[in-house]
Amino acid sequence: MTATLLFVQALNGLQFGLILFLIAAGLTLVFGVMDFINLAHGVQYMVGAYLVAAFSAWTGSFGWALLLALPTALAFGLLLEAIVFRHLYDRDHLDQVLATFGIILFLNQGVKFVWGAAPLSVPVPELLSGSVEIASGLLYPVYRLAIIAAGLVVAILLYGLVNHTRIGMLVRAGASNAAMVSALGVNIQRLFMVVFGFGAMLAGFAGAMVAPILSVEPGMGDNILILAFVVIVIGGIGSIRGAFLAALLIGLVDTLGRSFAPNLLRLVLDPAAASQTGRAIAPMLIYIFMAAVLFFRPSGLFPVKR
Repeated sequence: MTATLLFVQALNGLQFGLILFLIAAGLTLVFGVMDFINLAHGVQYMVGAYLVAAFSAWTGSFGWALLLALPTALAFGLLLEAIVFRHLYDRDHLDQVLATFGIILFLNQGVKFVWGAAPLSVPVPELLSGSVEIASGLLYPVYRLAIIAAGLVVAILLYGLVNHTRIGMLVRAGASNAAMVSALGVNIQRLFMVVFGFGAMLAGFAGAMVAPILSVEPGMGDNILILAFVVIVIGGIGSIRGAFLAALLIGLVDTLGRSFAPNLLRLVLDPAAASQTGRAIAPMLIYIFMAAVLFFRPSGLFPVKR
């Protein structure tokens, strides 16, 4: 274990955490404001990746593809909200889980029908290709730094939107007491639509940003959805600040754990046993971390006051 490797893996963990935040931010708002369990939120991430892949192939430019993918992801989210999810708000959580799981299956098959089952690749934009020296002899991909920068900018803008605008005030009020907000004359249906569409666009943006560094394939949003739920449980349901901090912690715990768990276990085990045990324990670390946080903070790090 070296300081250089630790720094590189910390940057990777930060990048992964910010991608998780983009997904979890919309999910925690939808869950916190609307009390709606949306298992299909991960497919918005997948759709965003597929949209940027399609538009990139069409325009030949990642920048134009991203500009086209964001409003398309927003429109797709609003369409799903109007056709399906709007009719589930007053149903119990079991109905919501079953219906949104059905949406996952339908859309996973839908992208196979449109784009095929084979993974797609998106080229890294030429402007952000290559590496930059961030320390003496240490190179790091420019595009990964761009993902970190984009995630931080979105986090700052989202913080300002939620905490310093009228729509943000309504969202925070809706997360605390949606019934009271509706009784005060706010069109709660419109608020739900805005929150859902915005959450879908954030998830689509996350998918679009990772498309050049990951394979774009059916089902790519399923595993990351589980991590997004872990993030909002740790951070506190409905809390953007909690989602941001929890996402960064999960990103660092997962990345550093997978990189260094086998090395640390070599201090007490022989190399073969340490490698095998480390690979087995590493994926469990985020859930152990979640259990530890919930033991001391059962409502999460920054629960919304109700």
